[in-house]
Amino acid sequence: MDIKKLYNEWLENAVEDKDLTAELESIKNNEDEIYDRFYTALKFGTAGLRGIIGAGTNRMNIYVVRQATQGLANYVLKKYGKGSVAISHDSRIKADLFMNEAARVLAANGIKVYITSELQPTPVLSYLVRYFKCQAGIMVTASHNPAAYNGYKAYGEDGCQMTDVAANTVYDEISKLDMFKDVKIADFDEAVSNGMIEYVDESVYDTYLEKVMEQQVNPGICEGADLKVVYTPLNGTGNKLVRKVLGKIGVKDVIVVPEQELPDGNFTTCPYPNPEIKEALAKGLELCEKEQPDLLLATDPDADRVGIAVKDYDGSYRLISGNEDGVMLTNYILSCKKASGKLPEKPVVVKTIVTTKLINKLCEKYDCELKNVLTGFKYIGEVILNLEKKHEENRYLFGFEESYGYLSGTYVRDKDAVVASMLVCEMAAYYKKQGKSLAEVIDGLYEEFGYYLNQTYSFEFDGAAGMQKMADIMTAVRDNTPKSIAGYDVVKVSDYLLKKETEIATGSATDIELPKSNVIALHLSGDNAVIIRPSGTEPKIKLYITSVAKNKADATEICEKLVIASKEILGIE
Repeated sequence: MDIKKLYNEWLENAVEDKDLTAELESIKNNEDEIYDRFYTALKFGTAGLRGIIGAGTNRMNIYVVRQATQGLANYVLKKYGKGSVAISHDSRIKADLFMNEAARVLAANGIKVYITSELQPTPVLSYLVRYFKCQAGIMVTASHNPAAYNGYKAYGEDGCQMTDVAANTVYDEISKLDMFKDVKIADFDEAVSNGMIEYVDESVYDTYLEKVMEQQVNPGICEGADLKVVYTPLNGTGNKLVRKVLGKIGVKDVIVVPEQELPDGNFTTCPYPNPEIKEALAKGLELCEKEQPDLLLATDPDADRVGIAVKDYDGSYRLISGNEDGVMLTNYILSCKKASGKLPEKPVVVKTIVTTKLINKLCEKYDCELKNVLTGFKYIGEVILNLEKKHEENRYLFGFEESYGYLSGTYVRDKDAVVASMLVCEMAAYYKKQGKSLAEVIDGLYEEFGYYLNQTYSFEFDGAAGMQKMADIMTAVRDNTPKSIAGYDVVKVSDYLLKKETEIATGSATDIELPKSNVIALHLSGDNAVIIRPSGTEPKIKLYITSVAKNKADATEICEKLVIASKEILGIE
């Protein structure tokens, strides 16, 4: 690859966005900066594209977006002959521009486009794909990445993020294209006037909210509960719809964090707009100290995930993990539906393989089938699709992952912070009327089933050799599986790459009926566990530790021992 030649091509051709022109000129004599922008191209995968906004093949810009969309258009036309695509965007920098550019490419290829007139949550895009019976969808978002990033999530006709097969096919199409010569572009205004680009009518969002409202477990429970909520949309897309649905269910006292209320892709008060990170909730927690609400809700920029904090026994605010919130919501849904006689036969709950094992205990209690899937909400959507094919979608009750993603209902096929926010408030009101806080609810579940502590640790490997180092680590664990970790026997090994689950005591192996994934789960005595999962796109390994005891102090002590021993096994200092 001649990087200097590629740079000069961009200098000559990338003239429509003045920001890019200025950036290219500013690095003219800086070889390192040129190399960083052009040494590779953003790769299109199951999560679409994601990268830093700027000039070059290794950045998010209108030319990379156009090329990706032309590849998507080729895929749609080859597979379906014709088609339609829904597109939306969140609050990120240039997100509306990227949406419009994608729409222009699709329209030029004879593909009907439904676009939103303003930013919308990611689950709404999933809903629009299904509502309009589209063949694909595009959501311009970088989810919870820092402000410098933007991205492009691609969806299939079922409203799920694209599968590996579809994403690889689109990537093959993209790879054939010269981004300056092979991309068709329509005039935006002309495409709107001739109907190739159509704005989504406001009434469609009302039908989405109706579907959300159908997921209520105890309609009317919030009326008279005097529930007080502090809410932050983290300068993203959740503000309108979350507040609207809370108003509809009777939560009237909602105070919005003023600095984070309006869309702002700079995220000036939360550099990492991720509800998993305590710093992102700092402004919300400050307001809680002043307002003393029952709980804090925080939706990420594209409003597909929600984090919460609840009032603790001493009046302070306790952050609730994604695992804890998922367990409480599952318990709330199962217990209330059973009590009212509305629990379907053979109910189904879905979780990812790195999500808490405490949910196993709940599902056993309520005779509920628990399905484990790989990390990624599209796999939860796939379970719904398979139930739908058998006309058994009513069996699906709830799906969640430890990173604050939840879905009740089958109206969308991605995690939905709007419905999750509604259910969290409904749950809080339900228990408040019984004189219980959510802190007491989760502690009660720990008392009943044991304290399940779930912690995630991430380790980065520097330099170009990082990915190879991770591959060597995974091979070493496979070839020399430890017999015990920190004194806890390894009783079972689940290798998702080999698709085999082996009982250590008997040596018997069973097939894992999931797609291949480079993940090894070491199940330990005492229901403890260590899961090792390398990233496929960056030099980073994640450790998911489960430690189980009677109380938090003992579980924390076990967790610390497991982390130290696991790092030794992996050769991580």
